[in-house]
Amino acid sequence: MSHRFSTVRAALAGSTMLAAAAFGLAAPAAAQDAAAADTADGGLSTIIVTANRREENLQDVPVSADILDQERVTAVFSGTADITALAGTVPGLNVESSNGRVAPRFYIRGLGNTDFDLAASQPVSVLLDDVVLENVTLKSFPIFDVERVEVLRGPQGTLFGRNTPAGAVKITSVKPSHETSASASLSFASLDTIGLSGAVGGSIVKDVLAFRASAQLQRRGDWVDNGFTGDANVLGGYADIAARAQLLYTPSERASFLAAVNFRDLDGSTTIFRANVLGRTTAQPNNTNKLNNNYDRGTVFYDGGGGNQAKYQQFGATLTASYEFDGATLTSITSHWTSEGNGRGDIDGGSLTRGPGFIPFPSDTQDSIDLKQTTQEVRLASNGDGPLTWQVGGFYFSSNFDVGTVGFNFPPRAVVNHQNEAWALFGQVSYQLTETLRATGGIRYTDDQKDFFVKSGAARQPRSVGDKNVDWDISLFADLSEDASVYAKAANSFRGPTIQGRDVAFFSAPSVAQSENITSYEVGFKTELADRRVRLNGAAYYYTVDDPQFTAVGGAGNLVRLINADKSTGWGFEFDGAFQVTPRLLVTLGVAYNNTEIEDATLEVGACRQCTITDPFRSVNNPDGSVSRFARIDGNPFPNAPEWSGDLTARYSVPVGKSGEFFIFTDWVYLGDTNFLLYTSREFNASSRFEGGLKVGYSGGNGQWELAAFARNITDEDNVLGVIDFNNNTAFVNDPRVIGAMFSVKY
Repeated sequence: MSHRFSTVRAALAGSTMLAAAAFGLAAPAAAQDAAAADTADGGLSTIIVTANRREENLQDVPVSADILDQERVTAVFSGTADITALAGTVPGLNVESSNGRVAPRFYIRGLGNTDFDLAASQPVSVLLDDVVLENVTLKSFPIFDVERVEVLRGPQGTLFGRNTPAGAVKITSVKPSHETSASASLSFASLDTIGLSGAVGGSIVKDVLAFRASAQLQRRGDWVDNGFTGDANVLGGYADIAARAQLLYTPSERASFLAAVNFRDLDGSTTIFRANVLGRTTAQPNNTNKLNNNYDRGTVFYDGGGGNQAKYQQFGATLTASYEFDGATLTSITSHWTSEGNGRGDIDGGSLTRGPGFIPFPSDTQDSIDLKQTTQEVRLASNGDGPLTWQVGGFYFSSNFDVGTVGFNFPPRAVVNHQNEAWALFGQVSYQLTETLRATGGIRYTDDQKDFFVKSGAARQPRSVGDKNVDWDISLFADLSEDASVYAKAANSFRGPTIQGRDVAFFSAPSVAQSENITSYEVGFKTELADRRVRLNGAAYYYTVDDPQFTAVGGAGNLVRLINADKSTGWGFEFDGAFQVTPRLLVTLGVAYNNTEIEDATLEVGACRQCTITDPFRSVNNPDGSVSRFARIDGNPFPNAPEWSGDLTARYSVPVGKSGEFFIFTDWVYLGDTNFLLYTSREFNASSRFEGGLKVGYSGGNGQWELAAFARNITDEDNVLGVIDFNNNTAFVNDPRVIGAMFSVKY
């Protein structure tokens, strides 16, 4: 067993195993208890969302949203998957990463960013307990001991700020309470996979001081062989440990203080890149975008990468204070996060001498980050029952981080510094115009400033960008009946200007992209039928983006260049359905269609030499004798924007005795046709991709314990998740099938 798992051996030894029996993730049983209380009449449970920064019934909010509850979250991550496992679990949501278990890239309604650098910005915000995790490494913080995961589709700039033109992913953890609880979950699976989670909570001082502590270990052994060195099982493993401690102090009925500390330690592999697994080969002359006979899931041929190791530590501390006045509640959220680590990889995906296929130059690089982020929000919101509700607030954001890049066939390490300071003022008003019609409007002013300079490894090349912007939204929500409603919404949001400096490590100047601004129009409906046994929600949307930010990656220069297109558009629809077919059978179904288009008649980006480009392109002879190709991207879809996406879940249970049940739960996700890069080619795209999961088990003692078998990627699909354009047709794929068993207890 490799060195990276020494901490795991300690974590699994003696006293820790005994402690695990007393702690646990309050997962499926708790979710079932809540659902049972809410569905005593046999109907569907109420879905709570916080899209307006207050808890509301999803059916009463003019937003297109979907929620993953505790049972779905437990199933999705039962094979110790990382946050990219959320891809497809909500229609219109895609998540992928070329940095292993860190730096995920989120896309909603097709809008995202393919930038793989650790300084990348994204148009989708991720929030943990109302704190924005802005940097891409923070966005990878593991999901555990959570109450729900909300995916809010469409612009969310008014209440959640800049960098939300596509939407937001909100993660809400289980909070402390004065009810004593303790639980544990342990799983073993194929590929030497172990999952261990735990939580404990209760009262320290009755009705005054309560606590909750939770932790999670995700571990997998190395399972990929290196054919170049002849070593077996040397890549693909990880040990990912995360913990959270919370303390709730309520000195009076009006005041509360919640302190939370989050910690993560990751030691594992970066992404496994696979050279020339897309496109034609001698044995497959007609192959285009499918995996070819160079692909072997269990073997790569790496002559570099140093074992593709990644090591990261993240720490966050948050203090949430609130006080209820007569008519309004004052809330303050103060948070500080750090992220430090590095990852190295054989990015070209093979070796110059053994391939597979032709590799024009080696790409063995390491990127590192040392980040500090501080946020402060103050919000005053009405808490009465009248026709008028309102909230006003202010927000401050500050981050300072260094990103280091080492090209192991180039000069020494280059270190660049990014500083970002932003502040905002916002407000929202909602008024019940009639018994059936409600109007809501919001506005936010943001000042966003960024500075960049090179600390070492290249000539100083400072850059500064900034923007002042006003986000707004307005909506009408009408009740057609007690169980049916419609809404219309218009919104404007922006992603702040961005500086990308990774290329200074490769003798190129940093690049800058100005702000992108989205204007979105949306109409939707929400219904509950058959005595709340059927829920049907849907939305249709159209948006335009002025100066959309894109990232041109790879090509002959192996660069990461920020660009602004002139304009882009997107339109589509989303449907979310839930069906309580019988008291024992629940089915959910979601479908989304998304059509995106880049509109810029003159914009060109560097393109590959080995792939078959289907855009108009031109070739340029370089002084060193190489040839560069530049493709025109006008009319192309956005990168990593599947046209169709969907998800399906089903849960069936059979009562056993007075306190037990046998259950079957299955979940499936689908992502349709996807172009991976800004330009189009026959190789760098994917047709339909799907994955399914299954969980079969027995729950006893009225949900106090559970024993189950599970499988992820049950049909063992080989799906291309993304590509690397370094002039060899490199790709990375999903995890293989994982089969295991799990046992959980709850007190």
